[in-house]
This record gives sequence, structure tokens and C-alpha cells, in this order.
Amino acid sequence: MAGGSVSPTPLLKDELDIVIPTIRNLDFLEMWRPFFQPYHLIIVQDGDPSKTIKVPEGFDYELYNRNDINRILGPKASCISFKDSACRCFGYMVSKKKYIYTIDDDCFVAKDPTGKDINALEQHIKNLLSPSTPFFFNTLYDPYRNGADFVRGYPFSLREGAPTAVSHGLWLNIPDYDAPTQLVKPLERNTRYVDAVLTIPKGTLFPMCGMNLAFNRELIGPAMYFGLMGDGQPIGRYDDMWAGWCTKVICDHLGLGVKTGLPYIYHSKASNPFVNLKKEYKGIFWQEECIPFFQNASLPKDCTSVQKCYLELAKQVKEKLGKVDDYFVKLADAMVTWIEAWDELNSSPSAAIPNGNAK
Repeated sequence: MAGGSVSPTPLLKDELDIVIPTIRNLDFLEMWRPFFQPYHLIIVQDGDPSKTIKVPEGFDYELYNRNDINRILGPKASCISFKDSACRCFGYMVSKKKYIYTIDDDCFVAKDPTGKDINALEQHIKNLLSPSTPFFFNTLYDPYRNGADFVRGYPFSLREGAPTAVSHGLWLNIPDYDAPTQLVKPLERNTRYVDAVLTIPKGTLFPMCGMNLAFNRELIGPAMYFGLMGDGQPIGRYDDMWAGWCTKVICDHLGLGVKTGLPYIYHSKASNPFVNLKKEYKGIFWQEECIPFFQNASLPKDCTSVQKCYLELAKQVKEKLGKVDDYFVKLADAMVTWIEAWDELNSSPSAAIPNGNAK
């Protein structure tokens, strides 16, 4: 078990859910116990629903498998991916908390350069609870961190910052590479720890990785749809990318911030590059159309909520990316279904149907 001690009063203990997609027993939680045990876990089991997933004793959790998803969402369950980590976004939908942290089950506690265990969750919370600076770049990175401030020449009118919607963490050991890069750099490991957090500027997209990610569900939750990926779809491994592109466009429109940098986790297992290439193959071509689409996407002024923004984006995806491939027509329809399902489950505190697997 990892060293370190739990804070007597963990930050946001009753306001944050940890969402974990998995196909295996969650032994990795033992390492995270000092940091995760005070919080509620939502586990989304992918793959065979008859398989029993074991969770270490002492964790407060609820577990959903495919049967639960079908029962709770009915026909709208078609918008939740199968046999892909994109299934995690179902956990975002059924959560009733203000904040979400999501992590993959092959991510372990990293150590900082002094050898101390990194409490990734605590750092994400600090990121989310401090403002962002999307409208003017501060050369000392995050001015709200201890030991930093706004530099000379930074407009005083912008120093209040913007609410932070997303905190994007990084990884030591196995980098988050695509299959071609994995193939040409099979032995590369990330050992560089950069002690920095920065706001991604307005108008700039980024590749969002879902394995170490936190967000304010109330501010941006409905945009965190990880798309139609995996089983039965022509593409995989672009689920978090899709969510990241949509989210950033909407954050920019609504005046919200996205931070990246700290915290680091230790990514323990490289996925098979040949399997990944098969999943990514079409995405590698399609991203050359998708990225300019999102760079040029414009949302009208009457899109004042995340849902309205997302439905408008879905409409534009169908109109413009639908010409690239029929898959995007299907994806646009799923985006609409996702928002309908989100609104149904979140219309009242008791809207979600208990799954009977809570512990």
C-alpha cells in the first residue's frame, strides 16, 4: 500500500464522485486507499455483465454493468459505448455530485521528485477550486498557486479569472501516445516531472486524456460525452479526444477555464500498439477534418447553457462532418440522445434509478 496519510477532513468529501471504467478486479484501489477511501466511487463495468468485479473492502461504491445501463436508460442506452472506456461517461450521468474525478485502473500513485506520494485527487481539487486565466496568458503559469502571481503587464481587469471547469492531469512512465508513435518509440518512458499548472488559452484546442481527469459536473458535465466508440463502431481511442474538443469549444463560448499539468499519476501498462492502430486507423484520418471543424465552430449567443451548446454542436457535426463519413451522422444523433438521457436522469434528485449494487 502507498504511503501517505488521509487528511482529517478530505476536500469536497461529500461533493465529489470518483468514476472508474473497468473490466477487471479493482486491486489497484489498494494503492489509492489513503486518498480515495473517504470518497464515493462509481464503477462502470464494461464487457461481460455476468462477470463479477471484485472491489477491495472498505470502499463506498456503486457498480453498474451493461444490464444496469440498459435497464436505467432503456432505448437511450444506445448512446453509451460498449467494450470501450468511453462507457465511463455513464458514471458522469448518474452521479449526483458537483465534481467528478475519473481514473483508469492501470494508473497508480506517482511520486514527486522528492519521493513523496502524489495525492492526485487533492491537486485536481485545488485546480478546480481556483480560477483559470483563458483570456490572457500568465508567463508564470497559474498565478493562483502558492509562490506565484500575475506578472507585470497582466491586465488588472482580468485578474479575477474565470471559473475552472476542467482539470487535466498528466502521467509518468507510459506516455499517452497514439499507435504510430508507440510503434516507433516502444521503449520511451516519461520521467520528466514538470511542477506547473497552466490554463489552456481561449481558442486553443488540446488532446484531452480521460485517464487522469477531473471536472466541475455542474459547469460542464453534459459536454463530457465520450462519444460512440468501441464495439460496433468504426473507431476507438478517440472517446476522450471527442469530449475534449466539444468541451473546450463550449468552455470558450461560456467563459470557462481548462487547466492542464499537475497532478501526475503513474501509468503502468502500455496498451498493444497493433490493437490500438486498428482502433485508431480511421480516427487518424478523420482528426484532420475534425480539428479544423472544432477550430472554426461558432456557437450563437442564445446558447447560454451547456445543453444548448451541445445540441448546437451536434447539429453542426451532422451538417459538416456528416459529409466526411456517415459515422458522424450516427455520432451526432447519439450526442442528442445523450443530452436527452442526461436531462431525464438529472431533472430531479430522485430521477436516477438505484441499481441495487451499491455498497
